[in-house]
Amino acid sequence: MQTFKLTEDIIDHIRELITTDQKQELKEYLESLHFADIAEITSELELDEAAYILSLLNREKASETLTEVDEEVLEHILDNLSNEEIARDLQELDTDDAAYLISELTEERQTQILSHLEDKEHAQDIVDLLRYEEDTAGGLMAKELVKVNENWGVDICMEKIREQAQHVTRVHSIYVVDDNEVLKGRLSLKDLLTSSSDAHIRDIYIPKVDFVFVYDTSEEVARVMQKYNLEAIPVVDKMHRLVGRITIDDIVDVIKEEAEHDYQMAAGITQDVEADDTIWKLTRARLPWLLIGMVGGIGAASIINGFQAGLNSFPVLLLFIPLIQSTAGNVGVQSSAIVVQGLANNSIDGALLGRLMKEFLLGLINGLALAFLVLIMSHFIFGSSYKESATVCIALVTVIINAAVIGTFIPLFLHKRGVDPAVATGPFITTSNDILGILIYFIIAKIILGF
Repeated sequence: MQTFKLTEDIIDHIRELITTDQKQELKEYLESLHFADIAEITSELELDEAAYILSLLNREKASETLTEVDEEVLEHILDNLSNEEIARDLQELDTDDAAYLISELTEERQTQILSHLEDKEHAQDIVDLLRYEEDTAGGLMAKELVKVNENWGVDICMEKIREQAQHVTRVHSIYVVDDNEVLKGRLSLKDLLTSSSDAHIRDIYIPKVDFVFVYDTSEEVARVMQKYNLEAIPVVDKMHRLVGRITIDDIVDVIKEEAEHDYQMAAGITQDVEADDTIWKLTRARLPWLLIGMVGGIGAASIINGFQAGLNSFPVLLLFIPLIQSTAGNVGVQSSAIVVQGLANNSIDGALLGRLMKEFLLGLINGLALAFLVLIMSHFIFGSSYKESATVCIALVTVIINAAVIGTFIPLFLHKRGVDPAVATGPFITTSNDILGILIYFIIAKIILGF
């Protein structure tokens, strides 16, 4: 299968077909594309143009495309569709996609739309999903699944599986429940097919099955599915009753969103934004950390100002301030990034003291290696005395060790306090280590050079 690649030529061609109202040719072209590719196209069009091409799709493809389009496009389209039209779209979708489609609408309109659904069981399932927060297992799960009762015989089990499979896009697993809908295990299709017709499910099912609770966070669900390489995972309530299942395609979206969120936090952006957002929204997301950076810069300037006498006596110290600041910031970001990544992957173990000691030794080794190079350059290139060069090198090693330890401690501390450790990376670590680095630099210089 050739991967679709959106180009300017494709967008220009589609716009020309829209402008000239060549519906049939445009419809045939769109029908040849995957719904995710059509959603990508809509992101490059004006809202009215996006609504136009979606109106040409058959009901099933239009419904699937709506689950992939940008929120702005979706909002525009839903505002211009009648309740009956949206209800027809919901009928074509799995419950999780249907719930997502109308989740941003008012409760009043949701009720009106759901009342137009012919399949009342489907409508009730959507209502159930709307009760959960979107970042929980309940908010991710779909109601469509295949389950069998442990007391059924093989013959009736096969009949029930055929009935249920008609409503499931893909059968990842067959779950086993008791008379109270409590999850008991999973059923191997091979075991089912090779068992005698008079066998019972309770004698052949596999009791071990991974699951998540309905109120578990989406990050916890992603961690479990990633750890055990699962394509789907059942969701249970507090009484361990089977209420839904989550598939890998939903988790891929979660992992992507979490990665984007952590990347923005590390870059000093306090809320989820995109390049096309308004200037005001982008400013609100960036300005807080820029202000923190400004405070850090003023703090560093104040420290430097306090050691003016030393700079007058040893002006060569001024040359190495950028080196001290940049090295401290970079080491801190490196250390915190490794810790944040480990916390996200749940791969960090061992005592805090042991991890800090490891970073201390790592900082010492890196510091000595860099200090050796700085010693040579400061003496032979900048003409520093051996005493001045030694001052810079000792300060550099101390600053690197300090930055490594702080970069490790802060995200671990925040994680234990229930705060997203991603805030520790980027401007926060850089600013704090800049100030401490300059302070350490001048204190060591004062001790050694005696000003």
